[in-house]
Amino acid sequence: MAETETTPARRSIGATRNPASEAAILAAAEAVLVENGIGGFSIEAVARRARAGKPTIYRWWPSQAALLLDVYHSRKRVSFVFPDKGNVRDDLRTYLSSLLVTWREGTSGAVFRSVLAKAQGEPDALAALCAYMAERRSESGGIVAKAQARGEVRPDVRPELITELLSSFAWGRLLTERLDVSDEEVDAVVDTVLAGILAKPAG
Repeated sequence: MAETETTPARRSIGATRNPASEAAILAAAEAVLVENGIGGFSIEAVARRARAGKPTIYRWWPSQAALLLDVYHSRKRVSFVFPDKGNVRDDLRTYLSSLLVTWREGTSGAVFRSVLAKAQGEPDALAALCAYMAERRSESGGIVAKAQARGEVRPDVRPELITELLSSFAWGRLLTERLDVSDEEVDAVVDTVLAGILAKPAG
């Protein structure tokens, strides 16, 4: 929507993010991406839709990738919860299933694919993605670390690598638009991974 006398531009408060303006910009970025695709996505289009100044957007998000990652994370955290069901098999099944569902339903999958696409040719986008994924690996690795503390998983296993194996399976399905994964397939993937990391029973 173009700025008019009846629709004034939203005012920011400098380097500190105004929650209302931030929410409007994130919603506008998501809408522009969904409507125009990654080829038609631009900060200018987002600024017009959110009735925000381009300097404000660039001050809060130094690149398109950083903005898209925030859009993705704001949507993902609404529907995705890291599980803690008390046993590693259920936790990993829930983790993988939830990731697939999050990408399949709503706009999260499309947003994340766009970030991945930009990261292939833009160093800034790649750096933003790498930083984001390092944080996510650390968080998801806690699932396996808890299992180690319970004695379910061998102590020599690196937790972050295990959840990265599962998320890599999900990435492959996302990028080839095959997110309709059955419960049996999820079980097969998780059980294959667990076969290599479970602690041997005493005796």
